[in-house]
Amino acid sequence: MKILSIETSCDETAVSIIDAKGTVLNPEFKILGNALYSQAKLHEKYGGVYPNLAKREHQKNLVPLLRLALKEARFFKLKVKSEKLKVKVTQIQKILEREPELLEQFLKFLPTVKRPRIDAIAVTEGPGLEPALWVGINFAKALSTYWNISLIPVNHMEGHFLSVLYSGKEKFEIKYPALALLISGGHTELVYAKKPLSYKVIGRTRDDAVGETYDKVARMLSLPYPGGPKISSLANKARKLKMKNEKSKIKLPRPMINSKDFDFSFSGLKTAVLYSIKDRKLKTQEKIALALEFENAIRDVLISKSKKAILKFKSRTFIVAGGVIANQFLRKEFEKLIKNYPKIKLLIPLKELSTDNSIMIGIAGYLKYLSGKKFKNSEKIKASGNLSL
Repeated sequence: MKILSIETSCDETAVSIIDAKGTVLNPEFKILGNALYSQAKLHEKYGGVYPNLAKREHQKNLVPLLRLALKEARFFKLKVKSEKLKVKVTQIQKILEREPELLEQFLKFLPTVKRPRIDAIAVTEGPGLEPALWVGINFAKALSTYWNISLIPVNHMEGHFLSVLYSGKEKFEIKYPALALLISGGHTELVYAKKPLSYKVIGRTRDDAVGETYDKVARMLSLPYPGGPKISSLANKARKLKMKNEKSKIKLPRPMINSKDFDFSFSGLKTAVLYSIKDRKLKTQEKIALALEFENAIRDVLISKSKKAILKFKSRTFIVAGGVIANQFLRKEFEKLIKNYPKIKLLIPLKELSTDNSIMIGIAGYLKYLSGKKFKNSEKIKASGNLSL
């Protein structure tokens, strides 16, 4: 089955084509075409993602990325003569009426290419920034209408959960029941899945997400957006210098580390950093020491909560996914943790599938298709910024 997938939940615009086969429990995936554009540089001056700018960039880049993905998949074939849209032009105009730049590109490009051998289109419906989500959804609706291809709405967090199913070389398999820690710029969740496509959120952040906390602390230290990699780089310098926290005299809290539930809270940690640097300019060594203590605090909380969940839920697989797990230090810490539980398989996505991408949306779309679930009429698919698993 060939699936075209679209992801625009935040500041990455992504279009992929995958070849999927197999069962829900034993699927196989091959990437035929993949095109992604990151807007991180554009949002740097804002210190975070600016929704209207993200929306505008998605409009600008979706058609060029579709073209690239089709070419890579060898599905790009020009028509001898460009056809007129005829009756469908009115439908397309209505679907893309809020995305004029995208509409203009769509009407220029789509009539010039032959319909690709695509069986379904998968698109992120949420959670995320609603202005950004709407662009991807409307583009998917327009393609679905023009090519007469079924449309599958996908939960972005389900995409992260299932992103581990593609590894490039080794074939990965999720054995159920499974437990997942999903950590990204907008989410921090512990999710239990007794069976495929059946999720229960057993713990979530009560305030800031872990990735958001990294970015906000980076801003306090005058580091550019995205701040997570910058903080981690400083912390790694401290480890190479074998810097001890005691010597740096910096001690940060581990919020909710001893709570009896599986929830998280990072606002107190963020505030503690703010007070530790208030009204003074940090020297380079102090920044390095603070980054080390901050990342260690994040590590301690995530590991502690995960360990508690592992002990309570008799899972066969433990997944750690989302943009934050691109952090190599945290990856190694979870590998250390799972060595204590030899009966549990640890699955972490490839680094390029940790951050937002459309490949994971295609994977989730395929499994939803196999489940036999009835999908909403494409006209009823809406962006849902706070969509839950």
